[in-house]
Amino acid sequence: MENNFNDKVQAVLDEIQAMLHAKNLSYGNSALDPVRIFSKGKASEGIRIRIDDKLNRMFRGNMQIENEKDTILDLMGYLVLLLISEELV
Repeated sequence: MENNFNDKVQAVLDEIQAMLHAKNLSYGNSALDPVRIFSKGKASEGIRIRIDDKLNRMFRGNMQIENEKDTILDLMGYLVLLLISEELV
């Protein structure tokens, strides 16, 4: 039982890590080192805005273009980035 739990936790964490690596390759390090053309705020503030936007779409029922699993993984990824941007890890 415990081994199965650990395996599932590791699988989820591996998936989040792979997603974050892939998005970082696609977008550059835009979450932690944004270009700052219009916004001059801290990276962590931008990440918080992305989290708010994602939650807003969920609560308003505007999830036609995203499935539930991807949304959950995105939120988890944003929270990881928030920890990193706030240097809490």
